[in-house]
Amino acid sequence: MKLPVYFDNHATTPLDPRVLEAMMPFFTEHYGNAASKGHEFGWMAEAAVDVARGQVARLIGAAAEEIVFTSGATESVNLALKGMVEGARRYDGRPAPHMITVATEHHAVLDTCKTLERGGVRCTLLPVDGSGRVDPHALGEAITADTIAVSVMWANNEIGTIAPMAEISAICRARGVLLHTDATQAVGKIPVNVRDVPVDLMSFSAHKMYGPKGAGALYLRSDGTRIPFAAQIDGGGHERGLRSGTLNVPAIVGFGKAAAIASQEFYEERQRVSVLRDLLESSIREALPGVIFNGSRDARLAANASITFPGCRADAMIREMRDIAVSTGSACSSAVPEVSHVLAAIGLSDVLAKSTLRFGLGRFTTEEEVHYVARRVIETAGAPAITAGEFQSQ
Repeated sequence: MKLPVYFDNHATTPLDPRVLEAMMPFFTEHYGNAASKGHEFGWMAEAAVDVARGQVARLIGAAAEEIVFTSGATESVNLALKGMVEGARRYDGRPAPHMITVATEHHAVLDTCKTLERGGVRCTLLPVDGSGRVDPHALGEAITADTIAVSVMWANNEIGTIAPMAEISAICRARGVLLHTDATQAVGKIPVNVRDVPVDLMSFSAHKMYGPKGAGALYLRSDGTRIPFAAQIDGGGHERGLRSGTLNVPAIVGFGKAAAIASQEFYEERQRVSVLRDLLESSIREALPGVIFNGSRDARLAANASITFPGCRADAMIREMRDIAVSTGSACSSAVPEVSHVLAAIGLSDVLAKSTLRFGLGRFTTEEEVHYVARRVIETAGAPAITAGEFQSQ
């Protein structure tokens, strides 16, 4: 077993070797610009992008023309939310539209909503229950005549809870409101099909599913649903005018290959990883009966374990366990030393939130690694440096 052990797959996943193999020729041999229409190098790049677009689309049950490539999920979220607001103003004449989202969303959504609020948009932030699930009935009641869109994360990046997307979709469609979902943690990990669960816009990323960083996608429904939408990046009209800029061909090829692998393997992978996750949790629970497991016990990602260690300092545990890669929460907010908004939203006190670790298993996690991590966590949780006395003094 190689150290350190990687248990932070919610932050990013390692590149699958099969994905790297597919990408390599587009760094060295087929390096053309996909927008170069006059020669073989450009044609090959464009053809490779077309293949990848189809692979990504098939993973979520979409049509290829409904996929817009971006630099990642954060850009996709910004494009979706800002694009809808500007579209509503420009094409529907709504100067002060209303949007609804959820308290446990990723900062890509929450911070974008704050920016939109400064521009006159009214945003409603819905609470969640103790497992992290939003109440679809409450969401329906929050919709007003001015509501243009709802944005709900499909699967939470900290506690792994899966939202009741079918119910939410039905409510939004019945009320004529657009539905966006940040499905970054869901795509390639659980069944996500935009025909079975109709959403209008969906953001996701390659590097959460064993693809490369720097490639993401926005699904934009085109089956007759009218979506007032305005591009946010101008300069050449790439991606059907919705997202200008030279395409990252190697990363897009890798995204497509990662999607193709997930399409073939994720059911088996989800079962294997859930067994390992249960082994990790049961081992820790048996040795440390006072720990708290966060999120839904039923509707959750197979690879996620969010565990609170009362009386311990999570940051001190991480420093002590340098041979294990885990986190205290979202990597995207790690630069801001504050209590997790997700853990606060499900009712954890500041003290308990600061005692919580997130374990993210993945495709390459082994049973040997699970046993090792469980043993190290159990040893570390009892170390004097992270016990209640020192914790309370911080």
